[in-house]
Amino acid sequence: MIEALTGKVAVVTGGANGIGAATARLLASKGASVWVFDRESPREEAGAQYRSVDVTSRASIEAGFAASGAPDILMVNAGIAGEEDFLDHTADRWERILAINLTGAFQTTQAGARLMKPKGGAIVITASTNSYDGEARLAAYNASKAGLLGLIRTAANELGPHGIRVNAVCPGLIRTRLTERHFSDPELLRDYFRHIPLGRGGSPEEVAQACVFLASEEASYITGATLFVDGGQMASKFGVWNEDTAEFTGGRWRLR
Repeated sequence: MIEALTGKVAVVTGGANGIGAATARLLASKGASVWVFDRESPREEAGAQYRSVDVTSRASIEAGFAASGAPDILMVNAGIAGEEDFLDHTADRWERILAINLTGAFQTTQAGARLMKPKGGAIVITASTNSYDGEARLAAYNASKAGLLGLIRTAANELGPHGIRVNAVCPGLIRTRLTERHFSDPELLRDYFRHIPLGRGGSPEEVAQACVFLASEEASYITGATLFVDGGQMASKFGVWNEDTAEFTGGRWRLR
């Protein structure tokens, strides 16, 4: 069970929706004083204070931290995706995705770590299973998420002496606003979930549990690590499920 976080200041970028919102709610439920940094305000009550922050702007990030104060916990979660065939991928889309997903993560991590340096703390970055694979039509997204792995390892190496731990979660297919259209397509899910040992997609709350674990003292000797939250997808190579032994029903595979 994750310990209470009473007295801790937590900042969650991209905390208005999806994984970020679920993480903000869980942190608040554990007693942390939570700040959501996002370009839009949260759609539902998360027990957090909100600050309008654009992670592509260092000035905006630093203004957010000026309001929140030095965090004990920093969740670097802001990100976007966009599909486009590799040969048609525009420079504008490439630059926008990397500006938010990778450069924004660097800027946020660096600015937050400077404030955390005197007291230590924990930083958790949302990477992806796409940090490892080359899913079609997602060149910029894949590159940005792969780049985060280099960022967390370098930051963990340099910030460890200051008592700052830096880790990443790598979610698989999680039901969020960005992926809702996939979850509305049963045939797509049938084929996609064949390769997931647990036979289903994940929820933002399941990723939030992993994020908050890595931020807590329960993970006090973990840094520079990546934690898959993917139902076993990255452990599967040739697929797990087939109609001989299972059926796809209710949006997931089940053994007969």
